[in-house]
Amino acid sequence: MTAPTNGRAILLTGANGGIGRACAQALAAKGFHVYAGVRTPAPELDATGITQIVLDVTDSGSVAAAADQVANHRDSQGLHAVINNAGVLVQGPTELVPIDEWHRQFEVNVHGPVRVIQAFLPLLRAGGGRIVNVSAGSARVAFPFLGPIGASKSALESYSESLRVELAPWRIPVSIVQPGAMRTEIFAKSTASAEAALAEADPRTVALYERQLVAFDTAAAGQRYAPPEVAAAAIVRAVQARRPKAFYTAGSDARLAIWLARIPARLRDRVFQRALGLSGIEPALAH
Repeated sequence: MTAPTNGRAILLTGANGGIGRACAQALAAKGFHVYAGVRTPAPELDATGITQIVLDVTDSGSVAAAADQVANHRDSQGLHAVINNAGVLVQGPTELVPIDEWHRQFEVNVHGPVRVIQAFLPLLRAGGGRIVNVSAGSARVAFPFLGPIGASKSALESYSESLRVELAPWRIPVSIVQPGAMRTEIFAKSTASAEAALAEADPRTVALYERQLVAFDTAAAGQRYAPPEVAAAAIVRAVQARRPKAFYTAGSDARLAIWLARIPARLRDRVFQRALGLSGIEPALAH
C-alpha cells in the first residue's frame, strides 16, 4: 500500500477496466486518493494517489476485508465517495444464454454494488461521502440480444433511486452515471463468452437465430465507441459536484437512449428493427 494522502479518499470498484483505469487516473490527478478495487493488481495503476486493493464484488468476504483495509488505512477519516463501476456484459438471445450467465450478470452488476454499499456505508457516514453507481444506456432502452445487461442495469438504477431516499437523512447523495458505448475490453470479453455459450448450445436452437445474430453483429460492427475518458469525466463531475445530480450521461448515444425511451414502444421497436437490420427477417423453422 502507498501512504494515504491528506486529501479526500474514494473507493472505486472495477478499477482495472477501461473506464475504471481512466477514472482512477483522472481522480488522482484532481488530488483525490483513490482506493482502486481490483481482482488482480495492474501496473497501470501504480501511481501517486492510487492504492490498489484486492476486491471481488461477488465475494462478501473479499468486500468485508477491503472495507476493513480501507478503514484501517483512513484512521477514521472516512470516504468522500464510493464508485460502483465493476461490471460485466452478458449478451445473446434469452433462449441461448445459460442461466449461470444470467446469475453472473446480476451477481456483478446488482448484488456487487449492494455488497459494497453495505460494507462501506460507515466510512461514507464518517466522511460525509456520496455514492456513484455506473449504469449503461441499456438500462433505459432494452436492446434485443442485450437483455441480461439491460435488466441488470435497470435494476441497479431502480435500486439507486430507492437508496437515494433511504440515505437522505444522512445527506449521502446517490448519483447514477449512464455512459454510452465506450472503447473498453468489456465488449470483446462479452463476445467471447457469448460465442462459448453458443458453441455449447443445441445447434438446432442456434440455427433459429442465425440470421438475426448475423444482422445484429453487422450493425454492432458499425458502432462508434467513445474513449473511456468520456465516461470518467462524467464520474468526476458527480464526485466533485457540491450538490451532485441524481443522473449524469456520458456520450451521445447515452443521450439518444433517453430520447428513445420516451417514444411509443411500437415505434421504438420498429426503429430498432430497421437500425439493426432485423426488419423483414423471417424466422427460421425448427428442425
